[in-house]
Amino acid sequence: MTAEHRPSAVAVTPTQDGDIRARWGWVEPTVWTDRMLTALETGVKGGQWFSLIDKMWSEKALDAAWERVRANAGSSGVDGQTVHRFAARAAEHVRRLNAELRADRYRPLAVRRRWLPKPGRREKRPLGIPTVRDRVVQTALRAVLEPIFDRLFAAGSYGFRPGRGCKDALRAVARLLKAGYTWVVDADLQSYFDTIPHERLMALVAEQVADGRLLALLRQYLQGKVMDGMEEWTPEQGTPQGAVISPLLANIYLNPLDHHMAGQGWQMIRYADDFVILCRSREEAERALQTVRDWVTAAGLSLHPAKTRIVHEATEAFEFLGYRFERGRRWPRRKSLDKFKHTIRHHTRRCNGHSLPDIIRRVNATARGWYGYFKHSGKNTFRELDGWIRRRLRAILLKRHGESRWRHTPLDRQRWPNSFLRAQGLFSLAAAHAAECQPRSR
Repeated sequence: MTAEHRPSAVAVTPTQDGDIRARWGWVEPTVWTDRMLTALETGVKGGQWFSLIDKMWSEKALDAAWERVRANAGSSGVDGQTVHRFAARAAEHVRRLNAELRADRYRPLAVRRRWLPKPGRREKRPLGIPTVRDRVVQTALRAVLEPIFDRLFAAGSYGFRPGRGCKDALRAVARLLKAGYTWVVDADLQSYFDTIPHERLMALVAEQVADGRLLALLRQYLQGKVMDGMEEWTPEQGTPQGAVISPLLANIYLNPLDHHMAGQGWQMIRYADDFVILCRSREEAERALQTVRDWVTAAGLSLHPAKTRIVHEATEAFEFLGYRFERGRRWPRRKSLDKFKHTIRHHTRRCNGHSLPDIIRRVNATARGWYGYFKHSGKNTFRELDGWIRRRLRAILLKRHGESRWRHTPLDRQRWPNSFLRAQGLFSLAAAHAAECQPRSR
């Protein structure tokens, strides 16, 4: 294990009780004992983990997994059972899952497929929804596997990992751009989750895990049926996007690419199947792209021909994790703005029956969350959005005062000035950004 992958401040032997637990605070305590955590850091005999299945089927581990599933809520699967209905008899369901797993009688049900629209496109994104009971077992399975593999993941991998997220990936991109890595390979894997080769993925898992029963359970999920409307079929490759275990499996399969690129000296930042490679020259970018293309082809995957390109950030924009980068600046990409406006429009329909304070409360909840992610955008973005939100609120007030027109006049702003809406508690994106940019006192 390299220093890059080792948890921070690791000692070979914990100096105090609880030290190792603090270093691995994100792992599931009903699964991972202190002795197992020590083995994570010092290595297991033979380099493979045996006897893991009993760690996930214990009622304590399944109870903990159920609590996570309940917190995440979500839709029902093919059996129609909702999280609420499962909760009514959760203890009984957990006992049954425990018995089925112990006796090798557990079989996952088909995954219900939903098609979600992609903003601004005709194509739709497939989403797989397992049943609640299967989500519980997958959550327990992930709790067992994730610590084993996360310690092996490369520094440039940020998606669906404990203690990492989009903001960390964006900070890494901004840091590299500032350091002069302005030639960017903007890459996208075509239908990645649906095209992961099963046997190659299982081989990567088996490099670390030698528990045959756990591997058999994982294979059941990969080869499970998919219910799309009235049609049921068995996929020959891929892992359903939306299944609890899928993000971890997706990271496992691309981990060799992460290390291969790092070993070649390329600065690659990846979030799931979306990644960028930042270089100092076009020649470097072309070599990096060819390196990726060769690896992807050998791995049975493919780059999206329309979404993979080389750009010079000093003259041309690229998009990553909701942001648009160009000429040392960044702002929300068009799809991110459209999604935000769609939600605000829903809250500010002229004929809605809510009071103005209630409408503003809903608008504020959306605006604060959106600002928290996009606060690094240019100030003009926030000023324009503030004005647009205020116009929609004034349109509601016009309607309630018997005005049928929808065009605003300067008189409307005099009747309901910005100060009036501020007094009603309206959150201002521009004001929040201005406060954020103020130098902090020492």
